[in-house]
Amino acid sequence: MYGNRTALNAPIKSGTVSSLQQQSVHNQTDDHERWYTEVTANNRMRLSLLSGIDGEVSWALNRLVRLCRNEDFRLRQIPGLMEALFEWPEWFSTTGYKEYTNLHSVFAPPITLSLHRQHAIMSAFVLRNAALIDDHNARAIAEFSRTIPLVLYSLHNLDFTLDINCEFLLYVLDIFLCVTPTFVLPLKSSKPTSSPLESLLRISSSSSNRSMIMAAFNALSSLFSNPQNAHHLSPTSPTLSACIRYLPLYTDKPLLEGSLSYLYAHLSHPAMSKAFLLHPDMPSVLRILITLLLVEQMQETVTVDIAGDYHTVPSAVLNTKDHELSQAELDGLLALPEPKRCFDWLALMFIKKPGGEVTQIDLWNLYRETWEGRQEPFPMLPASDVIKNATTMFGTQSLVLPGPRFVIQDIQRRKDTVLADKLKCQWDRSKCAAPPLSNAAELCEHVMQHVDSYNIEDEAACLWSTCSKDKIPRNELRAHVFTHFWQAHIPSERNPSQSDTITISPSTNHPDPNPTKRTPPLPRRTAISFQRTINDAPSTSLLALLCIRILFQTSFASVEAAPKVDADHFGFPGMTEETDDDDEGQFLEGFTLEHEKEGGRRGRRAFGDMRKLLEVVQIKDDVLMGWITEMINVGIEECG
Repeated sequence: MYGNRTALNAPIKSGTVSSLQQQSVHNQTDDHERWYTEVTANNRMRLSLLSGIDGEVSWALNRLVRLCRNEDFRLRQIPGLMEALFEWPEWFSTTGYKEYTNLHSVFAPPITLSLHRQHAIMSAFVLRNAALIDDHNARAIAEFSRTIPLVLYSLHNLDFTLDINCEFLLYVLDIFLCVTPTFVLPLKSSKPTSSPLESLLRISSSSSNRSMIMAAFNALSSLFSNPQNAHHLSPTSPTLSACIRYLPLYTDKPLLEGSLSYLYAHLSHPAMSKAFLLHPDMPSVLRILITLLLVEQMQETVTVDIAGDYHTVPSAVLNTKDHELSQAELDGLLALPEPKRCFDWLALMFIKKPGGEVTQIDLWNLYRETWEGRQEPFPMLPASDVIKNATTMFGTQSLVLPGPRFVIQDIQRRKDTVLADKLKCQWDRSKCAAPPLSNAAELCEHVMQHVDSYNIEDEAACLWSTCSKDKIPRNELRAHVFTHFWQAHIPSERNPSQSDTITISPSTNHPDPNPTKRTPPLPRRTAISFQRTINDAPSTSLLALLCIRILFQTSFASVEAAPKVDADHFGFPGMTEETDDDDEGQFLEGFTLEHEKEGGRRGRRAFGDMRKLLEVVQIKDDVLMGWITEMINVGIEECG
């Protein structure tokens, strides 16, 4: 009858129970054989579970362990299957556990007892997997009448400190998660065995098994998420102390997330959040939560160049003028015969430039003026030969333009770019014929001679270069002229690291007659580097931020903002309001208004101390980052 049993470690392939039930060919490789997945009351697996034959029970549980990993597996599809799966866990939590003694930690228990315990663990495992994978199964288990009794028997009867019970209890706690969203804890006056709370608190606060602690935290967090269970919370709960103890374990994410989930469920109730502000570890918890945000934010260095349009010019003003023969060049030409001297002279005085032109008369006059007036007469070529040599040398031609104008095309006078002489007098609109002075003192004396000889009666215009200042009183003219050249001609040493160029915006003229009013350009080095968060906040950071947010709002909420019952309500003292103060007072006995005020002061002081740490936090989401910014700004106002 059971000859087609598949090994437990065989691979599972995809497929649905409903579709495979219609297949006539038995598939022996994926544990979906039609003959034991039939949706009938005489299903072979159900009958095997209820047979009491250890071999048949083991076979059925092995198949169910494989089936429960499939999302299409439904407990209610097979009539009576869920009732059969509860048989062995109920036996172990009510009777079977008594057969285990301390001697079994040293000596092996009987084979039959070990096999029955294994049946209970595997049955709980099937129920737990089916509930975690599929919501339909979770809803079916939550609505089943035997679920809560199984949880209560397991938590109250089994010793969680014994390793032999840990695996079974873990599966039961996971099954309990199906019920916790709607489970209402009985009153404190009820029998202890009717509530799982005390057992869960003991496990979470005193267990040394990490998995058991996480399972207890998850169950308690889910229980206290229901507002109807809030009156069972206590500000001195040992679970809260254990939760705080595990918060610094940043590297153990599952345990950290369980601790944060419980802390968030605890602080979500206003009475608990107000009482927590008086907890001696509150500032340390706040620092740990903010540090967690910093630890889990992944950042990259971003460099942004915000440079605008600009260009650079030399710090010294450059002048362009026609090239004049130096004494060395002139001496070299005098030693040459004609026409060699004419060709070399043309090469020094002119360059080829497409689009340029020089009139023939200017070319001849420049040539003649160079050699005439010498002490020793030099033979000169006639004008026609000089013009012919120029066209031959530069490959151009002579043209007659309208006017008439006789020009040589595509040549231009050679230019020299030199630094503007700062010691040159620029009086009379830069027409002063005096040569550059040797130092600033001589230039000052020379310019004052111009000013003293300036024939004015009351007011006059400044004649320095392009200065547009007019109507200057005579007694102020000397002081005004000093502003044009005095500071500019004082020798100054430039730092070796200082650039020899000036940065100006494109719309600025250079040189500017009034440089002190020049529009400042953007700096040349405008690369800004900053840190940017690149990852979304993980679940642990989100839980930590929610806890910080609750503490912040509780700390900065005004205790006198809302009118109280029987107070003077705008002239109607008999008017009453419905508040939650009475409900909160039921489980916060002795917590007065003064305690609330003191807690607010401690909370505000703690956030003020953490302001520098909060300023370093960066969160990618703008809304969540807005919470951080609000805490910083309110903290600054409070400190101010």
